Amino acid sequence: RRAAEVFGRLDVVVNNAGYGLFGMVEESTEEQARAQLDTNLFGPLWVTQAALPYLRAQGSGHILQVSSLGGLAAFPTLGLYNASKWALEGMSEALAQEVAPFGINVTLVEPGPYGTDWSGASAVHTEPLPAYEPVRAARRAGASARTPQDARGTAAVVLELVDTDEPPLRLFLGTYPYPVVEAAYRKRLDTWNEWRHLASRA
Repeated sequence: RRAAEVFGRLDVVVNNAGYGLFGMVEESTEEQARAQLDTNLFGPLWVTQAALPYLRAQGSGHILQVSSLGGLAAFPTLGLYNASKWALEGMSEALAQEVAPFGINVTLVEPGPYGTDWSGASAVHTEPLPAYEPVRAARRAGASARTPQDARGTAAVVLELVDTDEPPLRLFLGTYPYPVVEAAYRKRLDTWNEWRHLASRA
């Protein structure tokens, strides 16, 4: 409301707040799980609901939901984070169809790994169970092989995105997500097709 009063309209709404909960699904406490969903899913929901009356009234606007590569593919040690971003993806895909008749666009921005504080001081960690140490070690080894990208290059891309007449529903930031998501989708399709004989009997 304050922004609409000051500027006379809302052109772009960016739901960027979020953090990572690092730990196994079994290790996550109820408090940690609820806090993760409160920030990464319900935060964007409440901001979106607050902005939509203004966007509908003016017949235009663009909502950017900052999702993640982890909203399309799941990784060990990030189960609750994945859950929050997968939920954001589903909600936003439905939202895009609901608000299109009002001239409102929705884009899910899906970054790959960037050299931000996401895995640093802003992260929350579960209390580790020793049984999962091999899984944790393998994940650390994989992470050390990745070179995080410089996040400073994203600003110009996002500005170009919001100036586009017909923006996409989804946009990767960086090239890292492409092979990861392509492999994940191939595996899903292969699994569904492999088990079609059982599915058809249901």
